Formats: sequence, C-alpha cells, structure tokens
Amino acid sequence: MKYVEKWVEEIAKLAEPKEVHFCDGSDEEAHWIMEKGLKEEKINGKPVFYELNQEKWPFAYLHRSHPTDVARTEQLTFVCHADRETAGPNNNWMEPQKAKEMLTELTRGAMRGRTMYVLPYAMGPLDSPFCKLCVQLTDISYVAISMRIMTRMGKRVLDRIGDSEDFVKGIHTVRDFDPQKRFIMHFPDENLVWSVGSGYGGNALLGKKCFSLRIASWQGFKEGWLAEHMIIIGVEEPSGEIYYITGAFPSACGKTNLALMEPKLPGYKVWTLGDDIAWIRIGEDGRLYALNPETGYFGVAPGTSWETNPNMMRALKGTKFYPTLFTNVALDVENNEPWWEGLGPRPEKLLNWQGEPWDPSKPFAAHPNSRFTVSIYNTPNLSPEFENPKGVPISAIIVGVRRTKTIPLVVEAFDWTHGVFLGARMGSEITAAAQDLKMGAVRRDPFAMLPFCGYNMGDYFRHWIEIGKRTKNPPKIFAVNWFRKDENGNWLWPGFGDNIRVLKWIIDRIKGRVKAKETPIGLIPYPEDIDTTGLSIGREELEKCFEVNREEWIEEAKEVRKFFSQFGSRMPDEMWKELEKLEKALGG
Repeated sequence: MKYVEKWVEEIAKLAEPKEVHFCDGSDEEAHWIMEKGLKEEKINGKPVFYELNQEKWPFAYLHRSHPTDVARTEQLTFVCHADRETAGPNNNWMEPQKAKEMLTELTRGAMRGRTMYVLPYAMGPLDSPFCKLCVQLTDISYVAISMRIMTRMGKRVLDRIGDSEDFVKGIHTVRDFDPQKRFIMHFPDENLVWSVGSGYGGNALLGKKCFSLRIASWQGFKEGWLAEHMIIIGVEEPSGEIYYITGAFPSACGKTNLALMEPKLPGYKVWTLGDDIAWIRIGEDGRLYALNPETGYFGVAPGTSWETNPNMMRALKGTKFYPTLFTNVALDVENNEPWWEGLGPRPEKLLNWQGEPWDPSKPFAAHPNSRFTVSIYNTPNLSPEFENPKGVPISAIIVGVRRTKTIPLVVEAFDWTHGVFLGARMGSEITAAAQDLKMGAVRRDPFAMLPFCGYNMGDYFRHWIEIGKRTKNPPKIFAVNWFRKDENGNWLWPGFGDNIRVLKWIIDRIKGRVKAKETPIGLIPYPEDIDTTGLSIGREELEKCFEVNREEWIEEAKEVRKFFSQFGSRMPDEMWKELEKLEKALGG
C-alpha cells in the first residue's frame, strides 16, 4: 500500500465516512459528483446544488451555503508554527500538538453517512518547476467539484506522487457547520491544512488561500521565492509588444475587473493569466517570473456585469469546462437565472441568497460576498502563455488599495526598497469578504497579504527586500487607487476599462518615454502624460486624482508607524528608514 493510501485510510478510520472515492478528474466523474449534490447531499435540509437555466447559462448551477458560512473567518484561522514569534502578530497561533488534538476530536466520526472524496491535485502545470503536488480530503460535493474547477485535479497527480510522502495534505470536513466548532488550521512545517466546520471557498478549497498563500508563502520564504495575492496580466501595446504586470489588491479593489479588462484605449489588449494568486521566482536569466498556480476564478458576483467586466461575463457563459457554480446569489424565479446587485435590472420575482422570497425592504437579495466559481479556460482573453511552465517575465508590480481620499491614482516607487515600503504601508477600506471585521474602516493590508501570510510579516518584508537584491534589474513598483472621490462624494476616475490609461503610463515609465514629478510619497504623473483621449475629464479633475495632501499624509504616516511597531525587532531597518524619510519630507 502506498503512503498516500495509508494516510487516506488513517483519516477515514477517524472520520468514518460511508464510502471513500478517489477522484480521477474526468468529465464523467464531474457529472456524477453534481448528481450527488443535486439529489443526495444536503446543507441545512436543502440540496447542495440547484440546476439553472442551461440555455442562458450553460453548465451553471446555484449553490446556497449554510447561513452562518458566507465568508472567510479570520478569527478562527490559525497558523501553527512551533513558536508564536514565527507566526507573528499577523496570525492567530496555537501550539501545534494542542491544535491537532482538538482537530482530531472534532473530526472523529464527522463524515458519518457521507462520501469522503479524495482529491489529488497540482498547483501549477505538472511540467513546471513551480508545481506542487497535493491531496485534499473532503465530505461535500461542492468542495470536490470546486477543486476540479480551481486546480489541475486527477489521476495524473496521484501517479506523480507515487509512493512519496512529499505532498501537501488537506483534511476538510463540514461536520455540522457549527460556527462554535469551526477552525481552519495550518501546519506549515508539515505541509498540512486541516479545516473543520465550514464549506465556504476560502475556508474549504484548501488549495486556494490555505495552501497557495499561507503554506506556500512559508515554503517560498525557506526556498527563495514569493507566493503572492496578485493578479497576472499581459498588456499588449498597439506595436504588439507585451508587458507582464502583477498586482496585489485586497478584496473589492477592482482586482478581477483589472485582470480581465477590456481596454478603452484603441489598439491595446489585456491578456489574462490570473486574478488572485501569483507564484514568483527568479528565472535563469536573473529576472522575476510569475505563474498562476490555479485554473479557475472564485470571484465576487455583486458588481460584475457586461458594463464592468464583459470578459468575465463571457467566461461565466462559456462552455469549455463543466460546471460553473454560483454561490449565494439571488434567483430570478421566472427565468431560473442567477441574479445579483449590479448585474442589471432587478427581476420582479426573486428568491434571496437563502432561497426565500426577497423582501424589497432588505438592502440586498444576493449576499454581498456571493461568488462564482468558473474555469479559467472559459476566459476569452486567456494568455497563450498561461500554461508556460516557466511563467512570464515581470515588467512591473502594482499594489492597489480602495481609498476615497489620501492615496493618488498612481504613484511610482523611487526604487525597489521604497516599492516594498509602498506595499508594506498599504491600507484599504474593509469589504464583505472577511466576516468578522467592520466594513468601511481602513485596515493595513500589506501587499494584500495580511490574512494570508503564513509567517511573521516582519520576516516577509525582509524576504521581499532580499528578493530584490538577488534580482537582475528588478521590476518597477507602483501603487494605485481607482477609488478616490471629490468633496461631493463623486468618483474622480472612471475606472474599469479606462484603467488601461494608467497601465499605459506605467509602461511609458518602464520604457523611459515620459518623466515623472517627485513628491514626498513617490513619483506621480504629469497630467498631460495620461492619455485622456475620448474621456470627459478636465485637467482640474485629473490633478485632483494626483493630489498629495500634506495633512492627510502626516496622519497616514502615524498610522503606518503604529502598524509597523507591532512587528518589533522583526521589522527590517530599511522599512523604518523609508518611513522616517517620508515623515521628514512631509515635515510632520
């Protein structure tokens, strides 16, 4: 018996499922899993899946999660290093042995009456130096089918693992969805993730944030690479030249819209490689290369439309991969179609995200964190380089935030270390993706990795600085903010497809075609260097997009100092020096 089979047998003995199914990743199996979710398995007494209008939305199904299980639960997510200091103040910590004893008891008999699905999957193409082999166990069809969409799942992975013990292990059971017994535990030194009590994507699709960021960031720290919460795009100029850009954006900061952008500038094209995760390594030529280890999108539905993200809408109606899932959206009863706020006119008869007739006095019908899970192969503008085992060479790195004031539309870092500082000081207004935080308040979220960095963030900043030192001509780093408002509360910048204008300026800076204006916070564009062809925006409005308000920045610097202080001696001197330079330049 191979090691992986022994491990599966051991967990099956503990969890006591009625049957164990090793997934082969085939289309036939996908239909069989969906049938189990439609007819056999239940959540809160209702089927796991509901078939939608197949003519209008091919391969589409509705999934309603447990009402208490609608977002990542950061307060119940732990990173169990041998000591608390390695986990850092950015992570919840529990002593590994204690955590395992607790999880063992919570998992005992938890799969009774259910199927245990064994999901062998790879993050990254199997022929890539980036590739990591993994096996997840789960007891719910929603997770089994979602992992098929999001990863390279199937028998080939099991064959590649063979008798090796070197693979990432994931144990997942929804148990009884009891929020009091819900834990998402990571054991970085053992390449193990153990999740109990939640079926929500970020807590249950263990290849996603749990492995590809929390565990992988620790692997990258030890092995000399980066696992980042970033999009990867190729921006093609009218000349045919393509520049690859990665971008870190917290949830609801326009990340997926940017990744699948349909540019408003004639002659430009955006090629999509990924909208969420980038693994970044130094290539043989000394440059940085990025690869998306996933094969799907787990995107926020509200706000996605033919206006805001036409390429994603085309992907959601695509037929290249079965199935496409919609989680916690509303249902247009008459047409049996998914609906969410921002999609278009509201249908007359709606069921809300919990399957009840919608009450118009309530603020929303689809949950604000409702999601779609769809294959990346449905993307109409998928980059031909998506399967390149070496990844793509990075020309620029963007860090983005959602702020209604203070942060300009775009700022270029003075150099690599200052760029790391731009990422380290990021602060964004809180969104619905995190269940336990107050929406609207600003929280520091360095490189959009605060909830996902699997070790002490002070060490993480040091790692970024070291990567820059080891890289030949490291890419320029830019900070962006599409969400600034004027004194009347109106958006200053149109965003969406017009963000190509900012990307064009970034490329112009990479190529040395335009100069930039020095400010205390970094280099900003001269308004005339932003291409506003066909855009109804005056010079005065454009200048407001780039305004650096000294008083606001003095306050910002105070908040950054407070945030940095929690990392104590682990915080690199270089970051303190950058902050001191900023404070001195502001005169605060």
